[in-house]
Amino acid sequence: MKSLVQAVVVAAALVAPVVSFAQPGSALTRAQVRAELVQLQQAGYNTARGEDPHYPEAIQAATARVAEQQRSALAQAQGADASGYGAQAQGASASGSRAIGVRPASAEEMKSLYRGS
Repeated sequence: MKSLVQAVVVAAALVAPVVSFAQPGSALTRAQVRAELVQLQQAGYNTARGEDPHYPEAIQAATARVAEQQRSALAQAQGADASGYGAQAQGASASGSRAIGVRPASAEEMKSLYRGS
């Protein structure tokens, strides 16, 4: 009897992780799928091609164009630079006093510097 209980416990422990990943966290609705399809068509993807041998390249290119359009729209909404090279540089200023005229050290002064006297 104990072996049966142990077998059931082990089986349950092995099946539990599989069941937890069975369902996605958020399922797409029909409206979301249709909106995605419209975006792909506006990006130049032709859904009426049928058996196209270049399907992967075409859908990947259209997806990349849609992603770029979304990034630029988001950047414009935030008022940021969409070039991808970071934020716009801020103005800079420096302050301080004028440099005082400095004369070069004489040979005798250099010697005393290194001798320690």
